Amino acid sequence: MRWLTLYARSRQVPVSLAAVLFSAAAVWALVARDGGGGAVDPRTPVFVLVAGVTAASIGLGGQDLALDRTAAIGWRPRRAGHVLLIGTVVAAVLLAVGATGTDLAATAFVVRDSAGLTGLVALGAVVCGAPYAWTPAVGWLSFSVFAPPPTSVPTEIATWMLLPPGTPAATWTAVALAVTGTTVYALAGPRR
Repeated sequence: MRWLTLYARSRQVPVSLAAVLFSAAAVWALVARDGGGGAVDPRTPVFVLVAGVTAASIGLGGQDLALDRTAAIGWRPRRAGHVLLIGTVVAAVLLAVGATGTDLAATAFVVRDSAGLTGLVALGAVVCGAPYAWTPAVGWLSFSVFAPPPTSVPTEIATWMLLPPGTPAATWTAVALAVTGTTVYALAGPRR
């Protein structure tokens, strides 16, 4: 159990968890203040999810990458578990906000976007390094927010994180990002 505590501290999990909770609480306060009676703009829960995976992405790299790569323990299962845990915690926090009576998004929407965004930051860790793992997720969100309404499959793929649950292109894009990101990160680890 001691190794788990040391691992969590070395990956800055307590600080990341605090940031995830803070962002969810801030959005809950804003939505609850408005009465929460109407439909919530899909950008609101996506902003919370992106903030959560962004905060957690810093933990995708350790203090010494050379030490991680030469350790006697198998890092591949731990890396995959870390990515899956990020997606699970970020989704659970947002769903917990929804359990308070402030319905931010459907469960399918939260799970889909959390999985896809977590895979995206895992890919970012491999390509850009852990300190900049957040850039693909924030970049894709920025594009999605300002993109024209989706009228074809390519534009649905480009704006997948804002589309309603059950949209096939959005679901498959999220699945592809989650599987690819988790697999590549588990096998290769973060960029040096």
